[in-house]
Amino acid sequence: MFDRPTILMCPPDFYGIEYEINPWMDRNAPSDADRSRRQWQDLHDLLVSLHVDVQQMQPVRGLPDLVFTANAGLVWHDTVFLSSFRHAARQGETAIDAAWFSTNGFRTIELPAGMYFEGAGDALFCGDTLYAGYLVRSDANAMQWLGQQMGCRVLPLQLVDEHYYHLDTCFCPLDSTSAIYYPPAFDDYARRALSQIPRLIEVHAAEAARFACNAVVVGRDIVLNSGCPRLEAALQQVGFRTHATELDEFLKAGGSAKCLTLRLDGEAAAVWPQAR
Repeated sequence: MFDRPTILMCPPDFYGIEYEINPWMDRNAPSDADRSRRQWQDLHDLLVSLHVDVQQMQPVRGLPDLVFTANAGLVWHDTVFLSSFRHAARQGETAIDAAWFSTNGFRTIELPAGMYFEGAGDALFCGDTLYAGYLVRSDANAMQWLGQQMGCRVLPLQLVDEHYYHLDTCFCPLDSTSAIYYPPAFDDYARRALSQIPRLIEVHAAEAARFACNAVVVGRDIVLNSGCPRLEAALQQVGFRTHATELDEFLKAGGSAKCLTLRLDGEAAAVWPQAR
């Protein structure tokens, strides 16, 4: 279906801080439209320079967080498990996402009624295990249901700090045996579960707050927000190439590089079970 890394993005034409559904959002600290567009374009162009095929979704007025395509769903082969958003402010995104996926050749599946699930923001493969963030936005039972559909092992990870409300704000698989994470975002059980990953790189508090973990992985290239020199040095030491780009306008909504992207061809870290 894809012959090179392929990522879905949505231009920030209607992005803004129109409501408050996480601790980063403050309607009294609005985003700057010109800076947002410039930062988004810089991220887009950086990904293209890394030979990524960037596909675009049409922005929709009244859906400012549609720009955060990571939350559209969980992609698995040619199937997308659509998000079921907890907050009413984002629930209008699902129909737009479903239409885009259907038009572009994906099969879409909705979760059973009553389950909250916020896509690749809370569901990340590392090897053949689905690491699943829950409590703040997604439900643990939704993650177990997903594991049953895909025939894979699921490790639920309880998030305990609302600043790190999605798993991708505090955890990022790099390859099938490596990941970066911010330990204080997780409960004790989750930290023990994560310790089974052979190489874990800890992110320090100041850089976690710049969403250092919210990075995009393209092979050995890591794209992340500016202002994270300690993590960049640690990644370079183990053979990754880092590419920092300023995304502060999106931090105002609690997002960064990973939130602004959805990998359509499968994350490099994922060893997917075969589709049934």
